[in-house]
Amino acid sequence: MHSLNKRQLALAAAVVTVIGTGGTLWHHGSEVRAAPAVTPPTVKFKPALQRSLSDTQDYTGRLEAVDVVDVRPKVPGTLLAVHFKDGQRVRQGDPLFTIDPAPYETQVRQAQGNVAMAEERQRHARLEQARGQRLIESNAIARREFDALDNAAREAAAALKAAQATLAYAQLQLSYTKVQAPIAGRVSRAEITVGNVVGAGGEAAVLTRIVSDTKLFASFNVDEQSYLRLIAPSLRAGARPTVKVGLANETTFPYPAVIETLDNQMDTRSGTVRVRARIDNVGPEMLPGLQARVRLQGGLSYNAVVVDDDAVSTDQDRKYVLVVNGENKVERRFVELGTTHGKERVLRSGVPAGAKVVVDGAFRAPPGTVVTAIAADGGRS
Repeated sequence: MHSLNKRQLALAAAVVTVIGTGGTLWHHGSEVRAAPAVTPPTVKFKPALQRSLSDTQDYTGRLEAVDVVDVRPKVPGTLLAVHFKDGQRVRQGDPLFTIDPAPYETQVRQAQGNVAMAEERQRHARLEQARGQRLIESNAIARREFDALDNAAREAAAALKAAQATLAYAQLQLSYTKVQAPIAGRVSRAEITVGNVVGAGGEAAVLTRIVSDTKLFASFNVDEQSYLRLIAPSLRAGARPTVKVGLANETTFPYPAVIETLDNQMDTRSGTVRVRARIDNVGPEMLPGLQARVRLQGGLSYNAVVVDDDAVSTDQDRKYVLVVNGENKVERRFVELGTTHGKERVLRSGVPAGAKVVVDGAFRAPPGTVVTAIAADGGRS
């Protein structure tokens, strides 16, 4: 029994030796295979890059129309017709409303008659003036009589001009009965319906409102520190900061804009300065009054290390990325974040340029794991 145990121990040691060397052992007609070697998990990485960048800051603002016009009647009268549909796009000069023209047509005809009479008086006065001129030259009439004829001719000419001015005014009033679009844009609803009597002038009720929709302003307020950091250096360099705009439901900033106006003083109560950026390529869904997300980029350029923003993770209140070191081991590097630029994130500290930042497979490789690192573009570490 003792000798049998020795033989069994020797046989077991031989099996261990063979398995440890990756060999195969036959024992009593059975094949014993060695366990396969463990393969390191595979992760994909992107190198941290160094770029020349300038800072950005995000703000919340509002979209505003470049042009807004409240359409009011210029002459009083009864509203006869509305020539547009609510929300319709109109061109400058398109008809919007018609006010009853009959009273103004009557004034025009009356003024035309007055002009005709004034022209006849002027013709007669000129004939008398010419006759008096011939008589005065032959001393047939007194100088006083000629002066009276000459004065009558001048008065007739002045009366004609007055009658013509009255006619022009009457025609202008008549033209105001056709209310036209003063600008191109999108018209609101008709605030007053057909059959109502409307007044005239600045105190009159608004007929409708037109807002331009081919261009919009994004209006937002910039705090003092951001102004000094982003806008002031650009202005000193003779340039304007870059502005991009997005809507409240968008995660990107698809609409480029140009700073149109910058207020001439800082509001001391809020510590901000108002900025308006013009958007030239307006989307059909963009309306004045919508909330706007504004990204302002400017200031002095600097070299920064950037990584994919998706590679940044959070451990409680600390941010970190996973990198593959020179021994192909995964390390956790705590970082200080900077601003985002598209899908990239600036790292102010923690990772040098060229570090292999894990972008895929991190769940398979916790810190300390030996891995096979493959570049995300297809290359191997």
